[in-house]
Amino acid sequence: MDEMKDLGKYEPSAIEEKWYNFWEEHGVFHDEPEEGKEPYSIVLPPPNVTGQLHMGHALDNTLQDILIRYKRMQGYNVLWLPGKDHAGIATQVKVEKQIAEEGLTKYDLGREKFLERVWEWKEKYGNTIGKQIRRLGSSCDWS
Repeated sequence: MDEMKDLGKYEPSAIEEKWYNFWEEHGVFHDEPEEGKEPYSIVLPPPNVTGQLHMGHALDNTLQDILIRYKRMQGYNVLWLPGKDHAGIATQVKVEKQIAEEGLTKYDLGREKFLERVWEWKEKYGNTIGKQIRRLGSSCDWS
């Protein structure tokens, strides 16, 4: 039984990120339109830039990934296009709550400063969400 311990345990973070990066760099999830191949596509609904993904996002992405990979195996010309934030109002609400914790309102900041804060929020959480989608292993065409 002690020999089994020497084999080590599976560390997904060490393996999955390496291979996902390889696949993305080599365009494995990209498919050029090809005459005679039936197209199949899904647009990944863009998550709001309001924080981080939750279990509902993980389930939705997993189901879409199953369909996409299945269609690839069937020979379809596949595109899984990742979306970006589509709900600026939800983002605005999050930023307004954040500045309220500082005892301020968007009016106290003024338009330009408030917009800076919104873009900072988007930069932080928009990139986080994209990384999380990749960590799920979603085979989107990021190109």
